[in-house]
Amino acid sequence: MTERLYMDDATLRTCTAVVLSAGPEGIELDRTIFYARSGGQAGDTGRLQWDGGETVIADTLKGEGEAIRHVPAPEAALPAVGAAVTCVLDWERRHALMRMHTTLHLLCSVLPGIAVTGGAVNAEKSRLDFDLPNAPPKEEVEAKLNALIAADHPVSFEWVDESVLDTNPGLVRTLSVQPPRGTGRLRLVRVGSAEAPIDLQPCGGTHVSRTGEIGRMLVVKIENKGKQNRRMIIAPAP
Repeated sequence: MTERLYMDDATLRTCTAVVLSAGPEGIELDRTIFYARSGGQAGDTGRLQWDGGETVIADTLKGEGEAIRHVPAPEAALPAVGAAVTCVLDWERRHALMRMHTTLHLLCSVLPGIAVTGGAVNAEKSRLDFDLPNAPPKEEVEAKLNALIAADHPVSFEWVDESVLDTNPGLVRTLSVQPPRGTGRLRLVRVGSAEAPIDLQPCGGTHVSRTGEIGRMLVVKIENKGKQNRRMIIAPAP
């Protein structure tokens, strides 16, 4: 099992860890700040450093069970099993992913009650697909989105019992992916206050602490992806 430090603090840029296994397919650690690709969000990149060596991490993926695989660049040096290493995130890329992921949560709040059929969180462009026959003009969506960003709402999370999904199934906006169950607890990400949240969803991804961190976003285009499917693509404003 790999302890996921980013679940409780997405602002960590470095941490120390112990190598559990190492091979060209991935390096497993006892704990990490690297987010493993899942839920549409890209995996983190960065470096692992140890006494006398360093390797570039080209991607981070889920491994067997609760393990996380830090995928080294081709032909990179590998640390020894049991070695102490320092994890160093590519922070600029991670922060871009955090800004994007929080923006997609805000996009959900711009279209209240509309189910999400798919999505992807990347550093340069991101998207959400909505179960929507007719989309509003992209200028209208963009204006509402940037108003929420500029309002500098707080972003927080809490751990709750997973049974909350039985009593409040409306928390889940995605049709294609359901939150993992079986651990007994669920991570809820909230944008806005507890009394009047702008958005509240189960989410294991990384987010900024306030919407003001995001900066202005563009709705690049809205595409038709079927009779009942509209894709909204966003990107940071230049």
